[in-house]
Amino acid sequence: MDIEKYRDNPKTKYLFSEYDRLKKEAEETKKIQESDPAMADLVTLELQMILTNLDSVMKSIEEINKTDEAEAVADPNEIILEVRAGAGGEEAAIFAYQLAEMYEKYTVIKGWSFRPIDVSEAALGGYKDATFELKGKGVYSKLKYEMGVHRVQRVPATEKQGRVHTSTASVAILPLRTNVKIDIKDGDIEVDFSRSGGAGGQNVNKVETAVRIFHKASGIMIRCTSERSQLKNREKAMGILAAKLAQIEEEKIAKTLSADRKGQIGTGDRSEKIRTYNVLQDRITDHRIKQSWHNIEKIMAGELDPILDALIDASEKGTMTEGEAGDSDE
Repeated sequence: MDIEKYRDNPKTKYLFSEYDRLKKEAEETKKIQESDPAMADLVTLELQMILTNLDSVMKSIEEINKTDEAEAVADPNEIILEVRAGAGGEEAAIFAYQLAEMYEKYTVIKGWSFRPIDVSEAALGGYKDATFELKGKGVYSKLKYEMGVHRVQRVPATEKQGRVHTSTASVAILPLRTNVKIDIKDGDIEVDFSRSGGAGGQNVNKVETAVRIFHKASGIMIRCTSERSQLKNREKAMGILAAKLAQIEEEKIAKTLSADRKGQIGTGDRSEKIRTYNVLQDRITDHRIKQSWHNIEKIMAGELDPILDALIDASEKGTMTEGEAGDSDE
């Protein structure tokens, strides 16, 4: 049992003191056993007791660290949801807004909280990009497969010729793990302050409470406007930055997503898609599991469980693919 790798864990530090004491005592007892045959029987019994206690301490150390490791990989109950308009101009921004609204309605159904962190609205309505904080039991477990490019095919309200338009929006799901520690030095970031726009009360709009943090090495930029104080917005933004940097490290290790997060966000191009919302045919198709659902209106109203449960089931069975390229009608 290799427990030396756990020596730096503060939770098991006190156990290592006892472990070291017993180990030393066992070594000394063995020497007595070898050097004095007359004491062999008595020393052997004492050695067995020492080794039994040592084994008990070793098991305690391992159990504590196994619990820590399990908690580290467990799905958290807090996430950051990012929605960004992709290809399709005005329609893409409207679609991004509708996706965010769909997730918000889903959180209401699940009894979770849904809170804006920063929202950038498009000139003619909808979202250019928006960031939200979601909290609730099972939130990451349920929504982690929503990351990727979503595509909508429909006739826009402004389309006079009746032509079907295709547009996209990207969704990123960022888990916030409380036990992840990332060291971010002051010299690695640039911090700017500004006035928050939109609703939030007079104090929010008159005082420079909005915070923008730019991480030089990764190119990640976080903007937080949700809190009423500059300090709280800075803390929130730093927390999101730390979570993103931690996720990048996890992606490097897993070799499943690229370090620049293209695996989640993608380019927003129409050819990259995990799911298509075909409004004319009243059909939503998830290309990773080759499965479709009807009644788009109901699904966009937050009835997402049939899709999410199917994705979770496919993932557990190992039948989920990465999605599809191309620009077909499916």
